Amino acid sequence: MKPSTPIRPLPGIAGSGLSLYSVQALAAQPAADAGLSPLAMFVAADPVVKGVMLALLAAAFACWLVLLVKGAALWLAAGEGRRGHAALAEAVTLADAGERVRPLPAHGLARSLLREVDAEIALSAADAPRDALQARAAFRLEQSQSARARSLARGVGLLATIGAVAPFVGLFGTVWGIMRSFAGIAASGNTSLASVAPGIAEALLATAVGLVAAIPAVVIYNLFSRWLQGHKSQQQQVAGQLLLLLSRELDARAARR
Repeated sequence: MKPSTPIRPLPGIAGSGLSLYSVQALAAQPAADAGLSPLAMFVAADPVVKGVMLALLAAAFACWLVLLVKGAALWLAAGEGRRGHAALAEAVTLADAGERVRPLPAHGLARSLLREVDAEIALSAADAPRDALQARAAFRLEQSQSARARSLARGVGLLATIGAVAPFVGLFGTVWGIMRSFAGIAASGNTSLASVAPGIAEALLATAVGLVAAIPAVVIYNLFSRWLQGHKSQQQQVAGQLLLLLSRELDARAARR
């Protein structure tokens, strides 16, 4: 019998300890890494896991959309509120306040609250009791502030929902993917690591996508909560300044009688 030919090192790698089979294994490594890339795992995932990941990616996109749209609205409202409060602080009468806030946007905080005070004065009798008029004006200001706060907070609750639910949705995708992977292993009878790893990696990708959606949602929600609280304080300052001007107006009216 002719003896088998021994495996010789490839030329150029003599003395390095690498055989032909070792070089072939190293050459196949990039292909294996490419098969475990996030995109490849998404394409090869189970339809249920794939649907979970698509829903989570849509939720992540919604978080950044809310950040851009609502962030711009809050930033503009805060700037207008500061300018309105500064203008009202320099005013002496309600008429003077109207002239000072005229350059500001009509839908802004200062002009909106000033319209409520002017409307209540116009609806009240000329000899209306001072305390009653002030109470009605304060009530109208509170209602206007509440409506404005609800408008600014619209959409922020979505961030809280995504931050609370997204990790569990991702976990559901992971559990489902692992169940399917083990079912496939049981059906094929192949328990090698090479057959187990891809299915588990695809399942774990769902949890990763869930965290990608949840973490920014929680951070953005906390940021907006602080901004909304600051705007609420700003509204109270502007309303208090208007009530101060109304008190002066009523004092002047009583002095003219």
